[in-house]
Amino acid sequence: MATQTMSETAQKIVTPETLRYAAKQSERCLVVPLRLRRAIKKYLREQEDPHMKRKVLRLSQSFNTIKNVNLQLATTTSKEIVEDPLKSFEQSKRWKIKSSYGDIGLSYRDDETVAYVASRMPAVYSACYRVLKEVRRRLPGFSPAKVLDFGAGTGSAFWALQEVWPKSMQKVNLIEPSQSMQRAGRSLIQGLKNLPLIHSYDSIQALSKSIGKSERGHDLVIASYVLGEIPSLQDRITIVRQLWDLTRDVLVLIEPGTPHGSNIIAQMRSHILWMEERRHRKSSLKNEEACKDLMTQKAGAFVVAPCPHDGTCPLVKSGKYCHFVQRMERTSSQRAYKRSKGEPLRGFEDEKFSFVAFRRGQRPREPWPLDDIKLETLKEQHDKRNPEDLEIDYEDWLKMQEADDTPHEVVNAITYDSDAAETDKDDGDEDEEFKEAEEETDSADLGGGWGRIIFMPVRRGRQVTMNVCRSTNRNASEGSYDRIVVTKSKNPTLHHQAKRSIWGDLWPF
Repeated sequence: MATQTMSETAQKIVTPETLRYAAKQSERCLVVPLRLRRAIKKYLREQEDPHMKRKVLRLSQSFNTIKNVNLQLATTTSKEIVEDPLKSFEQSKRWKIKSSYGDIGLSYRDDETVAYVASRMPAVYSACYRVLKEVRRRLPGFSPAKVLDFGAGTGSAFWALQEVWPKSMQKVNLIEPSQSMQRAGRSLIQGLKNLPLIHSYDSIQALSKSIGKSERGHDLVIASYVLGEIPSLQDRITIVRQLWDLTRDVLVLIEPGTPHGSNIIAQMRSHILWMEERRHRKSSLKNEEACKDLMTQKAGAFVVAPCPHDGTCPLVKSGKYCHFVQRMERTSSQRAYKRSKGEPLRGFEDEKFSFVAFRRGQRPREPWPLDDIKLETLKEQHDKRNPEDLEIDYEDWLKMQEADDTPHEVVNAITYDSDAAETDKDDGDEDEEFKEAEEETDSADLGGGWGRIIFMPVRRGRQVTMNVCRSTNRNASEGSYDRIVVTKSKNPTLHHQAKRSIWGDLWPF
């Protein structure tokens, strides 16, 4: 049965078209959903704040202050906690939380909340949507019914969840200590139909007290743009451990795409994998041989995305940091309240983010995409051509020349017609429910045969150079960061795919 499953998987991805489709994980310029733009516009209109630009600027300065506070954390302490968690466990008095969001110097009151909705919420939504969309593509059978959103804020991740899994969610628990953020989140979702059951809490402890042990498990737990606002690294690890205990299947962590945000993601990734590997190793020693197979299915953890392996991050020693970018069309509120340095504000914004998605269990063993697939060179393709196909009819050639001489219509720049639709009127059937995402017929499996393109590929003539994070063995236990050059003469099929690949896409091996 196992052999049959592997052969069926291998048959799924055999053509250049299915390879390109499965590798595509990036999103082009994202447009914020109309219903979210309307909700933001309505909320800001109700506030009637004449000093909005000043508050947006002050919020931006507060974020810069947070960066400076975080950089004061000693590097030796960070290294000690990640590499030797047991020692830190003893020093932290059973992992009790000693710091929270406000301790870092930023607390979300009414002024900060309004500024956040106007300037940052669409960008955070775009990053969450991009990450969750990839999780859905990599796990096509995964449909979370019960979700926990830690650090929910004004609901950016919740809106993204509604877009990605519009029909599967039945219950959502939101954890947000700021009462102002909670009020804003409730105001933004007013009027929406077919919402899941929503409960709000101000801490993990409050959630644990109100639910029983049988209800603690969540199909999906997400924490977006929140760990960086907690000053103590020990407390970050504590919270992530608690979130992992509340996770039944998938845990997603998202942080800003800065060196500090990427470092936080790398630390949490190392700790979760180390903790589960240690727990799995201890369980293996206690269980008898007959129980090992059953235990192997339930214990452990592996990375769904972005890493194609579960080993040490190879970018740590490269001087670079792992992050991605999502371009989005700025909303009318962002263009109205965000400032630029003496230049017209661009119509788009690039949101940089770092993330990691874990899943409980063992990484499935899958055949690699290019196994048993022979890719022809350019010379071999030319030798197989039929001479009759190279003949060009004179009349067809004249038509092609006339088509080239016809003046092409000039395409105007983006005019933001979508803003004209940001009214309060009902839009009929579209408001009945969120549109179900399209069916993904060919998705990249979770084996180690798919590398990740880091940074934008460089195209020079007939060759494409890419930086790829990849697995170095079949069980995806180790990884490397390599530079790959794809030429048209040696492999025209992969060269065609490389020319259309961008930062964040997958690369087959």
